[in-house]
Amino acid sequence: MKSCNFSYYDPNTVSEVVSLISRHENAKLLAGGQSLVPMLNFRILSPEHIVDLNKVSDLFGIKENGNHLSIGSMTRQSELLNSPLIIQSSPLISKALGYVGHDQTRNRGTIGGSLCHLDPAAELCVVASAYNAELTVTGKKGDRVIAMSDWPVDFLTPALDHDEILTNIRITPWQGSHGFCFIEFARREGDFAIVAVAVLIEITDHVISKASIALGGVSAGPVRLHDVETLLKGQSPGQELFKEAGLLAKKVDAMSDVNYSTNYRKRLSGALTERALHGAMARFKGEEEGHE
Repeated sequence: MKSCNFSYYDPNTVSEVVSLISRHENAKLLAGGQSLVPMLNFRILSPEHIVDLNKVSDLFGIKENGNHLSIGSMTRQSELLNSPLIIQSSPLISKALGYVGHDQTRNRGTIGGSLCHLDPAAELCVVASAYNAELTVTGKKGDRVIAMSDWPVDFLTPALDHDEILTNIRITPWQGSHGFCFIEFARREGDFAIVAVAVLIEITDHVISKASIALGGVSAGPVRLHDVETLLKGQSPGQELFKEAGLLAKKVDAMSDVNYSTNYRKRLSGALTERALHGAMARFKGEEEGHE
């Protein structure tokens, strides 16, 4: 099929973008186009206006500002995957991006596009949740910052007003001695995750002092396993503790669809959480990630 007719705009500044989407309610923003273009061609979406963000230079790039990273919403996934700064300071991001599509899609796909499309299985959404990312959106009234925990409103629906654009993603890297792991289960390489797990654990004096665990694929948005994090903190890492964490993760409130049941996703959540904790511990020790 072909898309509907629409008016096309290619502004150069964020203010131009905001002006356009403020004037045209039935408008869609074009970032990498990996989700939008197929939806246009299948007439799942029929906007009257398309605003292309690819000439807005202020939306590109990765910067280190003090103790956090500032990532422009139009930064390509391939740039994030290969960035020395990301690999050194927040390697969980690079690890997760290895599961995102293929080289061709990562060369066009953007971090902002993924966060705004908000697919339940999107790896970057899971990582943003694990890092407690802060998202800056810009509209007619100026900037506002939205915590990643408040970003998902409904299925494929982020907390954006119609006249706002996601401009920046702020991530605070973990500074202490820690391990990380990202794993997912999918039908085939590059396919959408049925369940994905991101884990960060900080270990001080042989005890888990800090933990962050996020799941993807189980709900409309990423799910933080705060109860599992609480279980881990103050405990010595080991097989029995990680097994208990996996059993607790199985209790997640998981969705079902035409392909996979709630119980199937619950079982995967438990098994993958346990495996990811072992993988994070292996990373902390500098070992190979045999559990992945």
